[in-house]
Amino acid sequence: MFNTSNESSDSSDSGSPHALTAYGWDDGWADAFAPYAAQGLVPGRVVRVDRGLCDVVTPSGTVRADTELVTPRDPMRIVCTGDWAAVDAEGDPAYVRTLLPRRTALVRSTSSKRSDGQVLAANADHAVIAVSLAAELDLGRVERFTALAWESGAQPLLVLTKADLVSDPAALAHLVSDTGTAAPGVRVLPVSSATGEGLDELRALLASGTSVLLGQSGAGKSTLTNALVGRAVQDVHAIRDSDGKGRHTTTTRDLLALPTGGVLIDTPGLRGVGLWDAEGGVARAFAEIEELAERCRFPDCAHRAEPGCAVLAAIDDGSLPERRLESYRKLLRENERLAARTDARLRAEMRRDWKQRQALGRHMMERKRGPMRKP
Repeated sequence: MFNTSNESSDSSDSGSPHALTAYGWDDGWADAFAPYAAQGLVPGRVVRVDRGLCDVVTPSGTVRADTELVTPRDPMRIVCTGDWAAVDAEGDPAYVRTLLPRRTALVRSTSSKRSDGQVLAANADHAVIAVSLAAELDLGRVERFTALAWESGAQPLLVLTKADLVSDPAALAHLVSDTGTAAPGVRVLPVSSATGEGLDELRALLASGTSVLLGQSGAGKSTLTNALVGRAVQDVHAIRDSDGKGRHTTTTRDLLALPTGGVLIDTPGLRGVGLWDAEGGVARAFAEIEELAERCRFPDCAHRAEPGCAVLAAIDDGSLPERRLESYRKLLRENERLAARTDARLRAEMRRDWKQRQALGRHMMERKRGPMRKP
């Protein structure tokens, strides 16, 4: 069994799990792996996945491993970048035998009619959301990404990239403030990979743990990754002048060690971010609305026209933007529709509720029209 004591093993020993410390190995992972050590397996972290194979960094170096033995029917359990695994590294090829239980998982819904979840990254401590200042600020998208991050269990961090394009300090401060209102409790940091603005602060924030970098194509993720790593590890393509969007320069999810500490998972640009079972994430992303709702007169208040609604009162006095409430409702509806497509009981309840509302609507329309006269 691998020794995990700092006193009895030097971190420079390539055959010790301490070689994985830079990738996030700790006592918790050592405890989770312990049952597999007696089987002759070695611990490793998945740093890249493609076509049924993955690169796994182990105490003795990086190996190319087959994932066939752990390919389940459940797409939520497919090997993903950031996973910790027990690996049979002796054979040719090596094989991933099992995955250690994930601490966090960044999951979005797929476009399939079955509404499967797709794991974008595993075991991330920080979710870095890149928002380009080269395009108009989309607060709805900021809220969606923030809800996705909160639901994963990671701490979100909003990074406003290409800050050098905003030359007016007052305008930049306004953009930071607007972004902050769309993500209460989340730090907002303007950064420029071109000038270096904000990079030292960002490096310090990411110096421990695992961070995953999210955002649309053209948000400057690849450039930011290169700046953080200190070398060109990702290709960079120019964005289109017509809409400020770019091509997918990153096509795989790569886990990269940062020279100042911590590791970073770079991800391809996300054109669409569908929430998957994210009710808790939406609640965290709209924490001020959830807090106001606790003061409503009725516990089941829908915040539409009910008397004593604290949420509507906040809109009336200007302390809550109406746009926030509409965005909150939109994401909750989306999450409910997804749940209905994956939960037969809830689907039946929603269908019954819809039929009742449809019948009530017909009844009210008939009352409005009055009794029909016979010819």
